[in-house]
Amino acid sequence: MTRAKISALGCYTPPGLLTNHDLTKMVETTNEWILERTGIVERHIASPDVATSDMAVEAARLALKQRGIDASEINAILVCTVTPDMLFPSTACLVQDRLGAKGAWGFDLIAACSSFVYGLTTGAHLIAGGGHKKVLVIGADTMSRIIDYKDRATCVLFGDGAGAMLLEAAGDGEDAGFVDFLNEVDGSGGRYLNMPAGGSRMPASAETVEKRLHYVHQEGQQVFKYAVRKMYEICRDLLEKNNLGPNDIALMIPHQANRRIIIACAERLGIDCNKVIINIDRYGNTTSATLPLATQDAIQAGKLKKGDLVLFAAVGAGYTVGANLWRWSY
Repeated sequence: MTRAKISALGCYTPPGLLTNHDLTKMVETTNEWILERTGIVERHIASPDVATSDMAVEAARLALKQRGIDASEINAILVCTVTPDMLFPSTACLVQDRLGAKGAWGFDLIAACSSFVYGLTTGAHLIAGGGHKKVLVIGADTMSRIIDYKDRATCVLFGDGAGAMLLEAAGDGEDAGFVDFLNEVDGSGGRYLNMPAGGSRMPASAETVEKRLHYVHQEGQQVFKYAVRKMYEICRDLLEKNNLGPNDIALMIPHQANRRIIIACAERLGIDCNKVIINIDRYGNTTSATLPLATQDAIQAGKLKKGDLVLFAAVGAGYTVGANLWRWSY
């Protein structure tokens, strides 16, 4: 089987910022309350004329530019998102057209905050199957469009952004690329974090709009406890499956949902917190974009280099859970 590697990365965040101090003027909260509970200081917010596909295209173009290839070389585009421009056509179709990726097929992948991990898993297997040479995995979300800024528990958490990784086949004898994965779902947790209306169960109506059912609804304590436990368990099991210990990991790049969740997971795994990327303070939870954004920051900080063994991990609504091991290739 062909081994996939990550050959390029591009990220985009909109210039608009929403700080904790800005939020204190919108909802009953304080900078201290937000910082203590989440670790967030500010988050990027897209302007009204910017949609998820716009950010996805910007990130994808940067990845293609870094690799020095044309969009026509892409075989597949996976757009990981819970905030598509519309239900159909898929955001992947819109991105494919804007990029001019005429030889590509693609689809949207919806797994909430685990979407990008699932996208990496899927892309790696497309490469491994031999039918694809270059797969673009994009995580992009405009969470500000589905956040109720009257709800203190959720409006402080989320930001907007996008990131794209280009996957392609590793060369013969190249010690880099995809190592292994563990992904799972637990649908019994669906009621604890969701957007109730807008689907076939509860179509949009004047009543659903009036009741604010088109926004994210979350039972925070339940989600927090599950995320702490499952992010640890999925990482532990993946490491054990590959006969690895915490000292074998050069860097852990977790989903950026909450600083306390990340620290708790790292401590239980026995991974030195200096080897864990945390950038939630500057972005908030950008859902599908957190992993590529954190990877970019790791590279810029000199914490990620060729040959490093990287552990990606996430927990999301659904519940969805996932972890990937990759050996960095550049």
